[in-house]
Amino acid sequence: MLEELLQYDKNLFLFLNHLGTTNWDAFWLFITNKLSSIPLYLVLAFLFYKSYGLKKTLILLVVVALMITVTDQVANLFKYGFKRLRPCHDEEIGHLVRLVKKSCGGQYGYFSAHASNSFAIALFLGSLLKEKFKFIGYLLLFWAFLVAYSRIYIGVHFPLDVLTGGVIGFIFSWLFIKLYIFANQKISL
Repeated sequence: MLEELLQYDKNLFLFLNHLGTTNWDAFWLFITNKLSSIPLYLVLAFLFYKSYGLKKTLILLVVVALMITVTDQVANLFKYGFKRLRPCHDEEIGHLVRLVKKSCGGQYGYFSAHASNSFAIALFLGSLLKEKFKFIGYLLLFWAFLVAYSRIYIGVHFPLDVLTGGVIGFIFSWLFIKLYIFANQKISL
């Protein structure tokens, strides 16, 4: 059953990956680039600061830094624990992959740290800012979906890598929201 699931994942990857065209490559390379999210993060930090003040924003920045560190390290543990090859390194389909970027990345890809980080941030900040900005959670989830899909589009992750990353991001966002609330309560005393 696992083999069937993995084969379906490969087939779905090839279908989605081959939907790409050179007209859209620059857009998806921009979306997948970690540095392209910096303006969004700065706007979110500013919105949070204007809504909740300096002290809560500083706590938020520390908690977000911890959350990203944890999701990255858990992704690395999974990659080297499961050792699932990235599509471009998979001998069965590697020659069929439409690799958009210059390099494939590390050998292993399960699960996508890009997906886990983008979903963790989207859900974390969307939850904390929803009272002040009604639709921000939906916008951030849309952004997280774009980042996650970009990993398939450029040819470096299977759909299950991205899906697992999203689930892990959701779990860590929930845990770190609890940590943020706890830290605010302790510091406010």
